[in-house]
Amino acid sequence: MRIFALFLAALLVLSACSSKFQTYNGPEVTRVVVFKEQRKMYLMHHKKVLKSYDVGLGFAPAGHKQREGDGRTPEGEYKINRRNPNSEFHLSIGISYPNANDRAYAARNGFSPGGDIFIHGKPPKFAKAPNDWTAGCIAVTNREIQEVYAMVTNGTPISIYK
Repeated sequence: MRIFALFLAALLVLSACSSKFQTYNGPEVTRVVVFKEQRKMYLMHHKKVLKSYDVGLGFAPAGHKQREGDGRTPEGEYKINRRNPNSEFHLSIGISYPNANDRAYAARNGFSPGGDIFIHGKPPKFAKAPNDWTAGCIAVTNREIQEVYAMVTNGTPISIYK
């Protein structure tokens, strides 16, 4: 019985250690800032950088996303607007692309602006993918998305620059 109790305790400790969900009790992330050319993302508390990450982008990273399937990562002002704890990409947080301007531009030009832009992890099946491998999303490592997922709340502004 004692061996079973030790085994059960060890199993509980291991399962707690392997959880992809973290807690964060630090300063509020007031903005996410991405610089596409530098491949950097910053979690900000007002003017102070709390964390920085190297990022991968869409497979055609130059320029602003304008249409579905163009492989570009959007540029502009958006919000974090949803979370996916069961993402194919470990964890993911949604970006409110397309905004009203993106939709209007696409409508004027007769095409879909696309959507489903996220900050997400990098699952094993993409382990050997080049740095810019997404369909327009912002990718970090699985360990990093766990931090980002814990730190960034829905409604947080995200600024994505060239």
